[in-house]
Amino acid sequence: MANKEIRLGDYLVNEHSFPYMIAEIGINHNGDLQIAKKLIDAANACLWNCVKFQKREPDIAVPEAQKNVMRDTPWGRITYLEYKKKVEFGKEEYDYIDRYCREKPIAWTASPWDIPSLEFLLDYDLPFIKIASAGNADRDMIKLACESGKPLLVSTGMSTLEEIDIMVDFLEKHSNGDYILLHTNSAYPTPAEEINLRMIKTLRERYHCLVGYSGHEQDLEPSVVATAVGAKVIERHVTLDHNMWGTDQAASLSVAAMAMLQGRMKEVLVMLGTGEKTVTEREKEVRRKLRGNG
Repeated sequence: MANKEIRLGDYLVNEHSFPYMIAEIGINHNGDLQIAKKLIDAANACLWNCVKFQKREPDIAVPEAQKNVMRDTPWGRITYLEYKKKVEFGKEEYDYIDRYCREKPIAWTASPWDIPSLEFLLDYDLPFIKIASAGNADRDMIKLACESGKPLLVSTGMSTLEEIDIMVDFLEKHSNGDYILLHTNSAYPTPAEEINLRMIKTLRERYHCLVGYSGHEQDLEPSVVATAVGAKVIERHVTLDHNMWGTDQAASLSVAAMAMLQGRMKEVLVMLGTGEKTVTEREKEVRRKLRGNG
């Protein structure tokens, strides 16, 4: 059975905790470590718990049919494979990111897209491993991630319910129970009518596990509503500027929106209350006026 209390670094996630907040930098740094640093600074200043990157070996992770597709990029017109290599951080950059995040301090992790990338990441003391929707059917990679003993956050985008059943059964057999499913729609950006936030409840009730939300929409409301319906992890892509080059920039939060989101989430949780019926002090004053008794 999935564990209902899971420690992500120094943060304990359970059904009563405020959502653990992940700022997905992904590849929005465009291969520039200075952009990555600014996004780390922003996430730390906004009191988010973690920043997340993506790690891949392009020769392995890029599908064969895509490798030689030509693409216009800031480096000129190059193949898709060359582009993926341009934006990929290596050991020197990740050693720097590791030191920089520890100085803040803020946690960091990354989504591996292949087994060599997972092995690379396991050399660092990460709070968890994130399995992206694109990798949630890679049984060999997930098994190795389970064997690491680290908690797993697993996105469910692009997957049927039957495929999620198979994936969860695999996690039950190979993990220590420290896994959290993230409801996701993998369209960038996701239109409102396809977000389907009721899936958070469906996942929680079907698999009896902690559930979060990884959003790819352009605004704040879905993440706020996800919090209201029980998401215990919120992951959002972040950017310095929506006009920057890159396919993920449009579905990302600006720094100002990052600061706003946490406040909106706290407000909605306050409004939800405890579910216990009480007569508040302000109601008592009105009651005395209208009923004549306290």
